[in-house]
Amino acid sequence: MKSTVKMGNLSRLYDQFRPLRRPMILAAVFLAGVSVVNLSILWVIRILLNAVMVDRDPSALTTLLGVLVILFLVMAILTMGHSLLIAFVGQRLITDFRTRLFEHLQGLSLGFFTKRRTGELLSRMNNDVGVIQNVATTLPVDMAKQCVTLLGSVAILLYMNWKLCLLILVVVPFIVLTAKIFGRRLKSLATQVQDELAFSSTILEEVISGIRIVKSFVRENHEAGRFSRQVEKTARVALEKARVMAVFVPIITFMTLLGAVGVLWYGGHQVIIGTMTPGDLIAFVLYGGILMGPFSAFARLFTQVKELQGATQRVFEILDARSQVEDLPNARPMPEITGKVVFQDVGFHYGDGRWVLKDISFEISPGQTVALVGPSGAGKTTLVNLLHRFYDPVHGRIEVDGLDIRRVQTKTFCRQIGLVPQETILFGGTIRENILYGNLAATEGEMMSASRSAHVHDFVHGLPRGYDTVVGEKGVNLSGGQRQRIAIARAVLKDPKILIFDEATSSLDNESERLIQE
Repeated sequence: MKSTVKMGNLSRLYDQFRPLRRPMILAAVFLAGVSVVNLSILWVIRILLNAVMVDRDPSALTTLLGVLVILFLVMAILTMGHSLLIAFVGQRLITDFRTRLFEHLQGLSLGFFTKRRTGELLSRMNNDVGVIQNVATTLPVDMAKQCVTLLGSVAILLYMNWKLCLLILVVVPFIVLTAKIFGRRLKSLATQVQDELAFSSTILEEVISGIRIVKSFVRENHEAGRFSRQVEKTARVALEKARVMAVFVPIITFMTLLGAVGVLWYGGHQVIIGTMTPGDLIAFVLYGGILMGPFSAFARLFTQVKELQGATQRVFEILDARSQVEDLPNARPMPEITGKVVFQDVGFHYGDGRWVLKDISFEISPGQTVALVGPSGAGKTTLVNLLHRFYDPVHGRIEVDGLDIRRVQTKTFCRQIGLVPQETILFGGTIRENILYGNLAATEGEMMSASRSAHVHDFVHGLPRGYDTVVGEKGVNLSGGQRQRIAIARAVLKDPKILIFDEATSSLDNESERLIQE
């Protein structure tokens, strides 16, 4: 059952290739053509060696060298075409995959993000998708090349000397068995490497985001040690994988060389007794080397398949995650809100069984301003999250204008609600872009009106670039009060029917808070 799931992920992955199957097939044809040309070059070399060493024919030498030049040119053209097509497919695949993953992440409920660290998600978006791009685009094309090389080499070797060919093929079962033995371990280690890289990314993201706290508490050495230990752990797993590969690849190579030794021993005797020409023996050895190439390549491709399985498993874990808050099949659009809010016997916990809210009931009339007062941890922010439908109640119901908000389309409902969160979140653009986030179609006058109502215009007017001032990552270039005012202006510009302030004026002076509340 376990392997079925893994192959199911790979099957789902290659469904992504459907729009790209034509360039992929063409790339495989080009690379298979390179293999055919390689085989043809060796055949020409065989004839050339016999013409020089046995027949001593100068005209044949000139003609055959001309044929080789043409074959080299064809191989260069095919290689160039393959490289361009694979680059196109790889970039298109990674772009589509990351876009799909990003859109899916945005559709998940808030509960998903509270249980996962940002660095881990970034690692899956970047590292794992990068592995998928590198392996998934090269694997099928390289497989086509190796299959053509294998079948072509076997056919030619059987034609030239079937006994010598059998000497080479006798090592094949041992190569397959070795690959099977090492494969499971390599898959496990490849997945562990990606997991440890994700943990490293998490630490890095946390430290960069909280660099002021790190410096304030003089925890640079602590964080350096924490990051160093994680990087060392990643390195240990990567080295273990390298050790396994260091044993795996030489064993495969040794087996192939044993086959080559057998060919040289038997073929050398054939040349000595005169039943085989030197040119045929050299060509046979070269073909034998090419034949062993696919087996070594299959060992490498087998390892890549295991890496691909680990990466796809991690990515599809996200794509398979379902939002805890979803529209019902018969959900209706939310009509224009007048503003009557009713909480009826609402209870909620975050999945751990510890009730944050229990049997909460109250009613808010349209136009009414209500303040929720209580100590930290009393559930004020949870009430806000439930009203905004970031979560659904475990029991009870929340109604707006007499409609259960679980039975209306979430987007049509959220478009009519404005939120100024407790933790002010700004994006890394300009002040103008952050305010217009509340209404992308707003006019300059509407934006200015919202700015004045939130007392943003007062401090922006004194900035050298005004509304085009870059706020920096998460608003780092502004004070806490300035960030809160911009967040308030953003919510006001949305012109919501219900406006929620989650302790959103805590960084403002009393006079500004009073004016904004008015």
